[in-house]
Amino acid sequence: MSSFTKPPTPASLQASINSTKVEYVQLGSSGLRVSSPILGVMAMGSKKWNAVVMEEEESLQVLKAAWERGLTTWDTANVYSSGASEEIVGAALKKLDIPRHKINILTKVFGTVPEEQGFNNWHYEDTMAQTRDYVNQGGLSRGAIFRAVDASLKRLGTDYIDVLQIHRYDPTVSPEETMKALHDLVQSGKVNYIGASSMWTYQFARMQFIAEKNGWTKFVSMQNFYNLIYREEEREMIKFCKETGVALIPYGVLGNSLLAKPLDVESTRSNLAKMVNRGVTDADATIIKRVQELAEKKQCKMSQVAAAWVKGKGCIPIIGLGSTSIERLEDACALKDIKLTEEEVTYLEEPYIPKPYHISANADETYAMASAKHATPQRKYRQRLAGDR
Repeated sequence: MSSFTKPPTPASLQASINSTKVEYVQLGSSGLRVSSPILGVMAMGSKKWNAVVMEEEESLQVLKAAWERGLTTWDTANVYSSGASEEIVGAALKKLDIPRHKINILTKVFGTVPEEQGFNNWHYEDTMAQTRDYVNQGGLSRGAIFRAVDASLKRLGTDYIDVLQIHRYDPTVSPEETMKALHDLVQSGKVNYIGASSMWTYQFARMQFIAEKNGWTKFVSMQNFYNLIYREEEREMIKFCKETGVALIPYGVLGNSLLAKPLDVESTRSNLAKMVNRGVTDADATIIKRVQELAEKKQCKMSQVAAAWVKGKGCIPIIGLGSTSIERLEDACALKDIKLTEEEVTYLEEPYIPKPYHISANADETYAMASAKHATPQRKYRQRLAGDR
């Protein structure tokens, strides 16, 4: 029998190997493989929505660099920059000549998208829901979901969404109606998979149970707020997801930037982070200091240590870039090379003190995602439980 000699690697394949700087992992028990980390594009859109957001020209530079390095899973939402974030993702596919099937697009539904770019919807959800132009345009009713998806597809310039996530739980709509609508979207081919974000574990479990009972499509991912200085998701949600094969794709892995720089480094972003995190506790300060120590020891960035900890917990972190700095993108891609020992993990976790539980990081103070109709019962319930802890 003659021995088999492996032929030389084709030049095109070798070029792809050389340019790929990230890992690809399975999204929970689904068949979809995504880049790790995932690129969050909330900060790409229109400055009319938020002054710190990058406009299209800057955003395309970042997306081009991400594509070239293999960071091919992008997370957005219909409400980011009132739809402009999705439009930029669509523009990237077209202007950078990226084949649609080589990018995983994750987007979200729930919030109400304004008909103009002049204001941030998150400040006016309660008012918008009571007007003739926006009633029934937000939330998770069947009609609202269908309209939102069609609008997202138009902005993205594509005919399908890889993972459609519900941005929040809607207590005003029966979960049966929501889950059937999501299932029908998958059956129609407009959506490949569905995911969820920022809710109580019992709400998520109930929706999964309803889908399973009826033979409908189940969620494959949970996008929750999780980092070294906020670990309350470990109580139930993370355990439930791991037990049931649901991928964890947390946002806020840098604790609203607090874990990215030493506490004594002042900036507009760090000051905002301290405010939206409801202050910095003594335990937080100790953890941040330890992240800094480990980063110096490993000769890497604090952000890499913080994200590596999240990744080590079995999660696929979402990394948002509020800058066109290619160096920051390189830091995110190099995450696969940052490993924490068991002793280092213990050192980082040891100072943590449990905090009042809240569904999504500062959703009430910072984002105000839901309208008064949608959010008030949930907010009151959340505040009551937080006070009981």
